[in-house]
Amino acid sequence: MASVLLIEDEALIRMMIADMLVELGHSVAGEANDLQGGLLLASAPGVDAAILDIQLGDHSSVPIAEALQSRSVPFAFASGYGAGGVPEGFRNCPALQKPFTIEELERCLATLLR
Repeated sequence: MASVLLIEDEALIRMMIADMLVELGHSVAGEANDLQGGLLLASAPGVDAAILDIQLGDHSSVPIAEALQSRSVPFAFASGYGAGGVPEGFRNCPALQKPFTIEELERCLATLLR
């Protein structure tokens, strides 16, 4: 299975998504709750895919998305705003509407890992 990077600023949501990933048979490549931590992890080796919260406190996760994109690491955005909240230039990226189910996460990862 895949090694998935998880960038989410809400601790409880991050723990819930990490649990879902493990339940689906994936491993968590790393977790960050802010832009700086996410950027560090985005350059780490061994990342197969990533789930990015669009808004990390006062910052957008777009720089992390760009770093992943430059390395051809597939990612999906997670947002309470759904696809409408996806930043300009990333509209073709998958988006998970929070809160999402484990089945929705599984379908999203299947798309990312094709």
